[in-house]
Amino acid sequence: MSRIGKLPILVPKGVKVVQKEKVLTLEGPKGKLTYKIPDAIDLVLGNETIEVKRDSDQRTARSLHGLVRALVANMVHGVHVGFQKSLEISGVGYRAEVSGNVLRLVVGYSAPIEYAIPKGVDVKVDKQVNILVSGADKEQVGRVCAEIRKIKSPEPYKGKGIKYVGEHIKRKVGKSATK
Repeated sequence: MSRIGKLPILVPKGVKVVQKEKVLTLEGPKGKLTYKIPDAIDLVLGNETIEVKRDSDQRTARSLHGLVRALVANMVHGVHVGFQKSLEISGVGYRAEVSGNVLRLVVGYSAPIEYAIPKGVDVKVDKQVNILVSGADKEQVGRVCAEIRKIKSPEPYKGKGIKYVGEHIKRKVGKSATK
């Protein structure tokens, strides 16, 4: 039995849980999320809990048991509290700004890069170098951060570029002068 899969998921007040056939819908203060449950997995909805059960001991059912429980727990947390990730820009003249649903990045290219912010994700810029990405869907928040970081990933010599807050960039030694 999966150690993670057998743990019940506590549903906080303010989160509405609806299951129609194999589609789970969660609605809370931060948004609304839906998930199609795989055939080998069943959900048991209680008053304030959700339990994930599997139909059989087949390999696919066992592998999906913990995964589905983790995904549903992330959905509950996302619609109730939300997820956020931070990025920081380092480099002389590098900056960012948000106008409408477009993030403009000036990161050393000949023209500013414009990134269209998808629905369900909120992007804020602080002091032109700190980017805060937040939303209800953990996967979408992570994907948006990865796409923004990919625009100008940090280089190993001076560390210029876009990186996650707290990320350590392994530095290389540059060329040395010889006599």
